[in-house]
Amino acid sequence: MTGKKWLRAGGMVLLGCSLFLFTAFRLEDGPPSGEQTPLDNGTNIRNLIVIISDIHLGGDAGYQECNANRSALVNFLDQVRNSPNVKELVIAGDLFDEWFVPGNLDTYRGGDQQDFVKRIASTNQPVFDAFNSIIQDGKITVTYVPGNHDLTITDVNVSRVLPGIRQARDAGAQGLGSYSPAGLPEMVIEHGHRYNFFCAPDPISNQSVAPGTILPPGYFFTRIAAMHVVEHTQHNVDTLPPVTKNGSGEPGQVLLYNYWHIWSWAINFLPVNRRFDDKFIKTNVNGFTGNWCVKDLIPYQQTPGGPIQVNLFNGIQDTWESRCRLNHLNVPIPTDFAIKYANSANGTDTMAYWQYFNYAPSGKRIVVFGHTHEARIKEFTVSGNTCIYANSGTWIDHNPNLTTMNFVIIIPQSSEPSSRTFVRLYNFQKETMTLMDEKSVRL
Repeated sequence: MTGKKWLRAGGMVLLGCSLFLFTAFRLEDGPPSGEQTPLDNGTNIRNLIVIISDIHLGGDAGYQECNANRSALVNFLDQVRNSPNVKELVIAGDLFDEWFVPGNLDTYRGGDQQDFVKRIASTNQPVFDAFNSIIQDGKITVTYVPGNHDLTITDVNVSRVLPGIRQARDAGAQGLGSYSPAGLPEMVIEHGHRYNFFCAPDPISNQSVAPGTILPPGYFFTRIAAMHVVEHTQHNVDTLPPVTKNGSGEPGQVLLYNYWHIWSWAINFLPVNRRFDDKFIKTNVNGFTGNWCVKDLIPYQQTPGGPIQVNLFNGIQDTWESRCRLNHLNVPIPTDFAIKYANSANGTDTMAYWQYFNYAPSGKRIVVFGHTHEARIKEFTVSGNTCIYANSGTWIDHNPNLTTMNFVIIIPQSSEPSSRTFVRLYNFQKETMTLMDEKSVRL
């Protein structure tokens, strides 16, 4: 469970068509003689693009979200490394987790981000050894795209623990990136957080208290969520004062009320054993110093029907359009939509259509996001053209009512007129590669 717990819903559709026989197999036994695995195309050509995301490795195994699944991840990465057909491995965000840290803990333990990233690598040494082996072999291109949980992790610190990795980062916008594999300009891979009101970089709010910060409100939500998970709190020990709609009907006040409504739901959904005026959230991260409390985050009212105010992220409801520009969105998202669908995986999925498929200048026909932890494939038809969206899911231990240990494989089409580009979604639970869904398109 993470700060994205609210983003998890729905299920997957299984399709049966394939280019060649795919058989689920247990890696400890290996595939039956003569049968191919998803990482083996039966040739000596390297053309497979493997995409994983949302591994959420932290600096302390006591609270990080990927513990039980780490050995399977290492097993999977070893299979990728030994495949004669994998051309690229793309990590689509949230490899490092700077957010899921219980609120009462000092994230950097008195050190700095460099220390923290080194601690993540040390805590998860077999995983980093597996990644580095692939990078050092030089046969497979490994690319990292930042997510929201590693929003502020610098390229220098990533390279310190993954030397030689390629990093796909937006110029002039820290914490964002998108990547199109060589020879596939019609495809784009990104984490997907730039479209989320709570998770997209916010270089506007809080500059007077945290100069240079880009942390959005989702960071604080996740610190509280981690506290809830570690302490197993069943009920809040405090009560939020009510907020009612402002009688003026002023658009900013309407938006701020909707923002309050999501915060109110979240705080009651993930209760903590702290009073709401207890400044238990330790920061000292990305410009923030000192401690903060729940009441600093949640909008409030002095009188029923009166003006709604908020301390941290003051005015955030009026700056979303500017954030859209600064975060390089192809198409601005209306603020009311962004707030309303901040807790919706479908809302994130829809951005593949809005920002790419229906935006002709993008030229994209295949889009892969992570972020929501909901592995799926969707097909869209735009101006008579088939477009495919895939979500690469997650590798965290617990993903309620959904699968975990997911990955996507892209199989580019050949020069044959009948050949198609395949997008395949897999699950690696019980260390068995299981095809969940697939779709194809002729580019």
